Amino acid sequence: MDSPKLTARQQQILDLVQTTIERTGAPPTRAEIATELGFKSPNAAEEHLQALARKGVIELVGGTSRGIRLQSGTLRALNEARGKQFSLPLPSLAQLTLPLVGRVAAGHPILAQEHISQTYLLEASLFPSRPDYLLKVKGMSMRDAGIVDGDLLAVQKTSEARNGQIVVARLDDEVTVKRFQRSAGLIELLPENPDFEPIQVRPGESFEIEGIAVGLLRQNMMF
Repeated sequence: MDSPKLTARQQQILDLVQTTIERTGAPPTRAEIATELGFKSPNAAEEHLQALARKGVIELVGGTSRGIRLQSGTLRALNEARGKQFSLPLPSLAQLTLPLVGRVAAGHPILAQEHISQTYLLEASLFPSRPDYLLKVKGMSMRDAGIVDGDLLAVQKTSEARNGQIVVARLDDEVTVKRFQRSAGLIELLPENPDFEPIQVRPGESFEIEGIAVGLLRQNMMF
């Protein structure tokens, strides 16, 4: 099946969505797209996104400012265009076996065997960076980033994060998914839902970053 033909502007927006997901773990808002590409209003960005959705390269999720999902075929095409697929010496290396982590017990490592409910075999091309595991999302605190209860968050293990990245963090043995923000020595974990309050990490609290988000899967995409 041939890839849909995109206009230069549509390709620009698609590239921006991809690079923003790679950099922060979540797609841009319409306002961010408008600012980055010099549109007069977010409505212009919305029109181009609707056109991309009609061509089947993205999916738009209603009710959220960051509800833009790249279709798996789009990710493969983008990665092939960047030469990522051609660097694989064996076809089998394009497959990833990822453990799915369910509820995490306090005081236990996130990848402890008792937390792993099953494993998935997935194409590496689904992700801009290689994940180490999938974490089942609990709750709706990241709804406006397009991350909802029951989603599977692809996570790359790391103890470092940049401002704006979506992280899996452990605070006093509670594991949470939030947007990371550090300023003037203060660390905040920011929700993407106005019904939830930001979490401030106070001096003396046990805090560590478990990983950063590098992709998202809906359970119904897995079968």
